[in-house]
Amino acid sequence: MRYRGTVYRPPSEAGSLVIQATFGCPHNHCAFCGMYRGTSFARRPLAEIVEDLDAALTIFGPGLRTIFLADGNTACLPTATLVAIAGAARARFPELARITMYGSAKFLAAKSLEEWRQIAAAGITRIHSGLESGDAVTLAELGKGVDPAGAARAFGHVMAAGIELSVYIMVGVAGLERWREHAEGSARVLNLASPDFVRLRTFVPVPGTPWCERWQRGELTLLDPYQALVEVRRLVELIAGPTTLLSDHLSNFLDVRGRLPENRGAMLTAIDDALGWPRERFRPPTGELVGLAL
Repeated sequence: MRYRGTVYRPPSEAGSLVIQATFGCPHNHCAFCGMYRGTSFARRPLAEIVEDLDAALTIFGPGLRTIFLADGNTACLPTATLVAIAGAARARFPELARITMYGSAKFLAAKSLEEWRQIAAAGITRIHSGLESGDAVTLAELGKGVDPAGAARAFGHVMAAGIELSVYIMVGVAGLERWREHAEGSARVLNLASPDFVRLRTFVPVPGTPWCERWQRGELTLLDPYQALVEVRRLVELIAGPTTLLSDHLSNFLDVRGRLPENRGAMLTAIDDALGWPRERFRPPTGELVGLAL
């Protein structure tokens, strides 16, 4: 297998074969993200992708179950290319249960519903998409390239095509200054286009990014565990569902998970219990995590 640079994938894809279909990110302007800052975006030739699939077949055999197509925003690839990749993968691995990729709302919106139906029919089954915040002010300042209404429309197209959608919300990214607008705005977007999964990540400043510099200037207040849990509690209160909410990342202060609306009561009870914990039961303060590879 051949890889260029640092390869990222969601925690839920830990057991997946990672195939680089693109290098870097075609947007690469998110104010909080440093993942691809030093990488020039490029589309990998289809022939090379197929060669890696052939190599994987030799190494792992035809029983492979899941594939993740890296890097950032592989959803930007032309529809015909994504269809060809999915077809090549399924021809070699007939037992595949899932082919997934990253796709932010900006790039999901660039394809029509019919194109997403073609991609779904070819066998790409799930997209991981970072909304980060549904607060219009925060979303604009983060530089995601889409507004909340546009994000909801893009998510709706993908789901209408029959593709599973995991949407990521970044707890604390709006700081203490706009935590309520952030939580309530995020819930509004998620209620307009209820994804299959809502995955929580707690914001940790990445050195060298504009959002880290904002924190260093004192313009963004990092949430302590209790403030973060209050924000998560508001999300859980407001997300109508149906969806599955997960806190499957070590950045979070508490593992909050369950099905909404069915498990709302149990999730709120777990949060309320944790709000009574002593500080030492939580992970270290977020400021102490800056610079660590999370």
